[in-house]
Amino acid sequence: MGSFSLTHWLVVILVIVLLFGRGRISDLMGDFAKGINSFKKGLNDDAAPGNTPPPPAQVTQNPQSQAKSPVEDARG
Repeated sequence: MGSFSLTHWLVVILVIVLLFGRGRISDLMGDFAKGINSFKKGLNDDAAPGNTPPPPAQVTQNPQSQAKSPVEDARG
C-alpha cells in the first residue's frame, strides 16, 4: 500500500511535464537555486567579522544636573 509501481511514477511525471512544460520546470528550478544562493550569501554577509556595528553610545548623567524626585524632597 505504501509503495507505488514504476508505471505509476512514470504517469505522474508525464502529467507534470504536460501541465507545466519542460521550460517552466527548468525556470522554476533556476529561480529556486537563485533564491538558495541569495540566502547563503546573506548569511555569509551577516557573519563577516568586519561588518559588526559599533557598540551603542553610553549615556552618562552629570550628578549635579539630576533633579530630585518628590520623595527625595520630602526626606530631606
